[in-house]
Amino acid sequence: MEKSGHIDTFARDHLPPLSEWPELLLEGNPDVDYPKRLNCAVELVDAHVKQGNGDHIAILWRGEDGKKNSLTYRQLMELTNRIAHVLTEDMQLKPGNRVLLRGPNNAMMAASWLAAIKAGLVTVPTMPLLRAKELKPVIEKAEISAVLCDKRLAADVQACMDPNNTAAYCPQLKQVRYFHDDGPDSLDTLAKSKPADYQVCDTAIDDVCLIAFTSGTTGRPKGCMHFHQDVLAMCDTFSKHVLRTEPSDVICGTPPLAFTFGLGGLLCFPLRAGAATVLVEKSTPDELLATVDDFGVTMVFTAPTFYRQMAALVGKHDLSSLKKTVSAGEALPDATRQLWKEASGIEMIDGIGGTEMIHVYVSSAPEQVRRGAIGTVVPGYVAQVVDENLQPVPYGTVGRLAVKGPTGCRYLDDERQRVFVQQGWNFPGDTFAMDEDGYLYYQARNDDMIISAGYNIAGPEVEGALLLHKAVAECGVVGEPDEDRGNIVKAFVVLKPGFNGDAAMVKELQDHVKAVVAPYKYPRAVEFVDALPRTETGKLQRFVLRTKH
Repeated sequence: MEKSGHIDTFARDHLPPLSEWPELLLEGNPDVDYPKRLNCAVELVDAHVKQGNGDHIAILWRGEDGKKNSLTYRQLMELTNRIAHVLTEDMQLKPGNRVLLRGPNNAMMAASWLAAIKAGLVTVPTMPLLRAKELKPVIEKAEISAVLCDKRLAADVQACMDPNNTAAYCPQLKQVRYFHDDGPDSLDTLAKSKPADYQVCDTAIDDVCLIAFTSGTTGRPKGCMHFHQDVLAMCDTFSKHVLRTEPSDVICGTPPLAFTFGLGGLLCFPLRAGAATVLVEKSTPDELLATVDDFGVTMVFTAPTFYRQMAALVGKHDLSSLKKTVSAGEALPDATRQLWKEASGIEMIDGIGGTEMIHVYVSSAPEQVRRGAIGTVVPGYVAQVVDENLQPVPYGTVGRLAVKGPTGCRYLDDERQRVFVQQGWNFPGDTFAMDEDGYLYYQARNDDMIISAGYNIAGPEVEGALLLHKAVAECGVVGEPDEDRGNIVKAFVVLKPGFNGDAAMVKELQDHVKAVVAPYKYPRAVEFVDALPRTETGKLQRFVLRTKH
């Protein structure tokens, strides 16, 4: 590894042993042949200014007054420099310190992420919907002391800093700066007084700049550690070769910047290409199509659920600018692909990726789509389908997907590293079949993760929330197939004596879960039962519950 630019070496110290890393395919690939020292935020923003494209639009959005706003690459460079001054001067953060980022998809959230990387910090973006209870294990595991947060999301951060809130208190969390706030100590106010230039931290190509947390099947968060080179590699593989992003593109979509799907598609991919991104905090299918119409969007990123709903609405908007639509986050049903194609005339770009790999590694350009397949490996990656002994299976045989490329899984201090990475291969937890031409056909998840409308929801985490309710004796949570959302969360609940399993109780339990964990995780279906299926040792048999649909 290169000499780190970090003073605080926590991230590098907590990488898995090199023997547990996946094999990284970097040598001999000019797409990912980077200098040994670089800062990915500089490559995404400042490089365009240096090349004479500083006046090109980088970020677009519609303000609360309905008017369009924008930042050029030069303005974005200067804003991120000013924020970086606040981080290193007012907040006294040192290279390698971790900073929690909280905000919806807006310009200040994007600029805060870029600025923190310029300052040599390790960014930990989190979903806006996460509650204090869900932030606590992230803060503790990454040993985070500072937060940049949209003022509208202050409540959960404050709960984590409140010694009286024993369920969420994180004593290591020392300071927070809010944006979208005009107070004297806000990030906005402090940044305005700072110089527009900044001496960017001299980071190594393999310094950690991002810890992206994923809950996995147990709800126990896993921190996926990504280097500066990984951020660029996701742009220079999938975005370059499959999406073929160009400076003339205008991109929008729905995934949060806290997801690597959103961070790549809605920020890094357009910035790497010198293109523009339209950031929208919240969007319905109709509003997303209106954004395409209003801003002349050429490329959209969202989940299959949205495409299915948008198909019926395309006639309401001028979509003549739209050239490419990208689906990821959950399996794309062929019926949805065909419905969207019939309505819009656009062949969907499907993809499978993951937080551990940072972004998409299996996909196909529109002219290379094969019906029923997600696609082939993205240039730079290789894949095989293997049996339980990790031996390749014949073409057409269902098995476990194994993949390797210029990015790969490196968990933050987690024994599950040895499960995800074996013999140099990444095992994302999916079953596939591969044909003789290398096209990969998705079958199912290997684990108990519920993927609903693009969100990964851990059944045991929802069970834990339900069990906090006074009426719940036992419960089991599984995914139930749903035409619109792919799957919904379904809870089987055993009530304590004296409580009635009626419609009022269903709503009460649903509202309770929404208050305890992110609202999208609530059970959309609740079935009251007398007992749950268990093994002799008391282990819940979720597979039995799945057969009750």
